[in-house]
Amino acid sequence: MLLLLCCSINAMAQNRPVTGRILDKFTGQSLGNATILVKGTNQNIPVAEDGSFSLNVNDTATVLVISYVGYGTQEISVGSQTELTILLSNSEASLDDVVVIGYGAVKKRDLTGSVVSIKGGEATKVPVSSPIEALQGKIPGADIYRNNGYAGGTPNIRIRGTRSIGNPNSSNNVLYIIDGIQYANMADINPNDIQSIEVLKDGSSTAIYGSRGANGVIIITTKKGASGKPKISVNSYAGITERTNYGKAQNAEQFIAFRREAYRADGRWNSPADDATAFTTRELEAINNQQYIDWMDLIFHQGLQQDHQVSVSAGGEKTKIYFSGGYFDEKGVLKNDRFKRYSTRLNVDQKLTDWLTAGTNLSFAHIDNDIRRDPFNLAFKALPLGVPYDSVGNVVSLPVGGTERSPLLDDQPGEWYQNRKTNRFSGALYLDIHPFKDFTWRSTFSTVQESSILGNFYGKNSINGGGANSQSSITNNQVSNINWENVLTYKKSIADHDLTVTGVTAYQQNISTIQSMSGRNQLFPGQLTWNMAAANQNMAMSSNYSRWNLLSFAGRINYSYKGKYLATVTGRTDGSSKLAPGNQWGFFPSAAVAWRISDENFMQSQKIFDDLKLRVSYGVSGNDVVPPYGTQSNLSVVQFAYGDVLASSYVINPLIANPDLRWERTKTIDLGLDFTLLKNRLSGAVDYYNALTYDLITENVLPTSTGVSTINMNFGQTRNQGIEVSLTGNIIQGPDFKWSSTLSYAKNRERIISLPNGNVYASDYRRSFIIGESPTIFYDYVKLGIWQSNEEAEAAKYGDRPGDIKVADLNNDGKITPDADRTIIGTAVPKWSGGLNNDFSFKGFDLNVLLTARIGQWMTSDYFAKYYRNASQNGAVFDYWTPENPTNAYPRPSVARSLKYITTLTEADNSYMKLRNVTLGYNFSKSFLNKYKVDNVRLYVSGKNLWYWSKASKEVDPESEGIVDQPLNKLVVVGLNVSF
Repeated sequence: MLLLLCCSINAMAQNRPVTGRILDKFTGQSLGNATILVKGTNQNIPVAEDGSFSLNVNDTATVLVISYVGYGTQEISVGSQTELTILLSNSEASLDDVVVIGYGAVKKRDLTGSVVSIKGGEATKVPVSSPIEALQGKIPGADIYRNNGYAGGTPNIRIRGTRSIGNPNSSNNVLYIIDGIQYANMADINPNDIQSIEVLKDGSSTAIYGSRGANGVIIITTKKGASGKPKISVNSYAGITERTNYGKAQNAEQFIAFRREAYRADGRWNSPADDATAFTTRELEAINNQQYIDWMDLIFHQGLQQDHQVSVSAGGEKTKIYFSGGYFDEKGVLKNDRFKRYSTRLNVDQKLTDWLTAGTNLSFAHIDNDIRRDPFNLAFKALPLGVPYDSVGNVVSLPVGGTERSPLLDDQPGEWYQNRKTNRFSGALYLDIHPFKDFTWRSTFSTVQESSILGNFYGKNSINGGGANSQSSITNNQVSNINWENVLTYKKSIADHDLTVTGVTAYQQNISTIQSMSGRNQLFPGQLTWNMAAANQNMAMSSNYSRWNLLSFAGRINYSYKGKYLATVTGRTDGSSKLAPGNQWGFFPSAAVAWRISDENFMQSQKIFDDLKLRVSYGVSGNDVVPPYGTQSNLSVVQFAYGDVLASSYVINPLIANPDLRWERTKTIDLGLDFTLLKNRLSGAVDYYNALTYDLITENVLPTSTGVSTINMNFGQTRNQGIEVSLTGNIIQGPDFKWSSTLSYAKNRERIISLPNGNVYASDYRRSFIIGESPTIFYDYVKLGIWQSNEEAEAAKYGDRPGDIKVADLNNDGKITPDADRTIIGTAVPKWSGGLNNDFSFKGFDLNVLLTARIGQWMTSDYFAKYYRNASQNGAVFDYWTPENPTNAYPRPSVARSLKYITTLTEADNSYMKLRNVTLGYNFSKSFLNKYKVDNVRLYVSGKNLWYWSKASKEVDPESEGIVDQPLNKLVVVGLNVSF
């Protein structure tokens, strides 16, 4: 009996109840639906909406692991307590967030470089085909914009300006690393697979990548499996796309008035009675019958975009698996413009022993891309007269005769086909070996294997065919990229000292092969590109092979004293096969220090700063911008006549070898300040940087007497310097309503410091290089307006007359010359760019509003050039000069007058602001979730590119930079996220 009583008392002691609440440390707000796990078990403790919970514990050593979105993870030892009040701080969580850096990861609080981390949820707020587009307006210093509206189009991105110039192979593209694998095409990546995105910007953080990191690095980490019950997620959306503002071609009435004015200006038209002089018989017939055409209305269609993905995350104590499959389909606003992506991903981590872990990251994407030829340039030229289709529905090739063909010809079945099918496999196998305490050896073998087929066919009656012959071509391209990396890491903590030493060896090999074939006059046009032997004219074939290798060794030391004095030293050596022996190896060092000021004793009594850190870094990175074999002289085959017989010979290519060509290098200094203040009400970072790129690899022109034309040499320098600001404010944090806002701002000045032969004043107004100025200037005449009627005598001095373009005589010598009267009009680089991202939530509703801006950049617009002064073609709608309309915008139409200085019409300040995205979502209640046994259900509607303000024009979406053959779209979708 006594034994039973003792056992009963012991059992009661082992199963005592514990209750508690989870609150925000600063606001006291309940954190409902947080996650509580009992450490070392799979036991999940439910948390009510008011943050309360209860459980029974049987051991004073029980440890609870508490996590909440945005607040990180915290461990609490229960001990002998029966009531717990757990205070979570989202600022502390932010500091403890793990940030992925090159060949490793650190807590955000320990960062010494300029790195921006974006969690995966940010990549899915906007319906995009590429995750990089989702970063627009959110990364200070990353200038991201999309000027291509075709299906599957990807955005342009520059991090901290343009460095490499003056070489056709110059690359300012960033380096993409996905799960440790170097990658090139972001269109393969499903944003729903992303766990985090890190953007490395300064020389210290990118130096570990050596020659590959000169233009910044973007590291994407995909999701992994997790212990516990399997989690299934379904993410799906679908919606419609329509063109944004695109500009207008003249309608029939406007064109008729335009043509009449062109003839009136030269004294050949006075009234409609003279129309026979200005119009052809077919044109007059269409005018009299009011047969008018709106080509743009016929070309544009409503598009479709949809994305569907299913993922499974599961795992146990030793095995963790993440698997996903996705389908993305974007149908453009033109016929024959479509991008389809089928993707799958498998990530597996397996703990084999206490000292050995193995894993794999595998992905496969199949892309089917129908590519449409540009019909817009022709649509602006085509006269808006006649009928587009005949009585049986066929396209009329020449609606009013003449030579301007219908822009609808490629819409006919079988007349246009361009398709690229791409299969891309990415795979990595790794071993994590822990032979002894504090030491890790990770060996990773990775590969990217790509195969693509590009087929192109246009029929006899297509736009390109012109009624003559069909033409077809096919190109096979294979790319094999192999990478083997070994990363040795040693971590040691002794008292107040923390040390991490990292060593890296890496070998990369890239092989590319291309085979192509083309021919004209297909026997059966319906065979498109699949029977090239049936083409009986102009048969041609070619092939190409290239290979390059990169061998690298790197080391890094991270040191921390008391967690507040931080230092990082990095060195990397790269050997590139692209450069000649003796110059193949380059060394790229960096160093960074940081001081956590907020951890000092003298900061403990102040109430303003929750966190304050000062950073300083310096680093050198490199670039080998020449192609494989670019430092060697090559031979080409040429045909010449030997009597009456054609013979072959070999000649040296115009680009001659330079075995002394060295690495192009960039050294960067960065000064940064990270801060959190007012109880996490405001947080942010400010960075100043100064980057000097020297030993620029540029093409230099040689005298014709040498027998060759150019040589690659190391000459010239460029500098990029600027400031970046990021501010996040938790403006309202109430029990029901929350509002947080993040502002990003970047100002970069890029300029040329030196050039091998001084300034380059090119005849092309977009290709001049001037020391002290940006590499992307527009160097042109200054348009003052249009010569007016009262300026006839002054205009005559310059060979002009009223109605002509008036440009500035900068040196006042009475004549306009390119050497003396051109100047810098503007630059394609914005004076500043930024974004404002707002997140609102009210009970179950959430709202995201994103504004972006690019201010101060100039553009040269194709659209503004769609002015055909002699009226032989149609053109866009512009305000042109007549005696009755003395405007200063566009010159007077004239059959006889040339259009001098047309480039001055195309240049404009392209400052703009856009409402990039608006997303409204609803998260279903907990009672609904419990009823249907699901973890989360969210329904949302999202719109992209809904509104803009532009300084240049209301008619054309400014992000397109006035490129008429790539109209941008606006998108509205409805989506659903479910997890269970």
